[in-house]
Amino acid sequence: MVKIPISLEFFPPKTPEGVAKLAAARAELYALEPEFCSVTYGAGGSTQNGTLAAVQAILGEGRSGAPHITCIGASRATVGGLLDTYRAAGITRLVALRGDLPSGAGSFGEFRYASELIEQIRQHSGSHFRIEVAAYPETHPQARSPEADLKAFAAKVAAGADAAITQMFFNADAYFRFVDEVRALGISVPIVPGIMPITNSSGLMRFADNCGCEIPRWMRLRLQSYGDDVKSIRAFGLDVMTALCERLISEGVPGLHFYTMNQAGPTVELCRRLEHRVA
Repeated sequence: MVKIPISLEFFPPKTPEGVAKLAAARAELYALEPEFCSVTYGAGGSTQNGTLAAVQAILGEGRSGAPHITCIGASRATVGGLLDTYRAAGITRLVALRGDLPSGAGSFGEFRYASELIEQIRQHSGSHFRIEVAAYPETHPQARSPEADLKAFAAKVAAGADAAITQMFFNADAYFRFVDEVRALGISVPIVPGIMPITNSSGLMRFADNCGCEIPRWMRLRLQSYGDDVKSIRAFGLDVMTALCERLISEGVPGLHFYTMNQAGPTVELCRRLEHRVA
C-alpha cells in the first residue's frame, strides 16, 4: 500500500508558556515524520518575529520549516528584506498568501493579490524558495464568483507557485470538483487537502463560517446535540475526519496538511487511525 506524505501547521505562540507547549507538541508530532512544518503569519505581518522564531526552532530540530508570508499592507522593500532574512536563516520553503489588513489599517500597500507577491518572490529570489499557495475548494469568501476564484488560483500558479494547500473542508466532493476544474485549465501542481481535526463545536463553527467552509447540516446538528460534552464531540470528530481522510487517500490525493492548532493529540490520533496510509 502506497503511503502519502503529511505536513503540519502551527501558529507562533505569544508567551513563554506557549513556546514550551508548542515545543512539546512538536516533539510528539515529529513521530509522524512530516515532510515540513509551516508557521502562520499574523495580519500585516503582526507575528513576524514569532513566526521566524518558531521556524528557526523547527529547523534547529532537524525538520523542514516553512513560514507563511503575506503581502497586504506591505511594500516591495519590506518583502525583499523579509526574503533576505528567511534565506539567511536557511529557509527554503514558503507559504505565500495575500493575507488580511490589520484592524484599523487603511492601505493595501503595494500588493493587492497573492499572485503579485509570488511574482515578487521569484523576481527577488529566483528558484531558491519552494512556494506553497492557498486553494479554496468551496470558493474564497471574498471572490466575485467561482470562475473568478479559479482565475485567481491560475494566476498564482502562473506567477511561480509550486503547490497548493487547501482551506479546510468537510465535503470531499467539493475538493475533487475543484481539482478537476483546475486540471481542465491545464494546471498540474499538487493540491494538498487541508485537514482540521475536530476538537470542539462552537469554535469550529465560528471559524468555518468566517472562512466560507461549509459544515454539512447533519454534522452541524450532531455537533450541536453534544452541547458541552467534549469527549463525545472529539469521538464523533475523529470518526468523521478519519472517513474523510480515508476517502481522500483512496482517490489519490498527493498528501495531507494538518491544521494542528498547536496541539499534538488530535492529529496524532487521527494519523494513528490512518497509520497504514500516511508517512
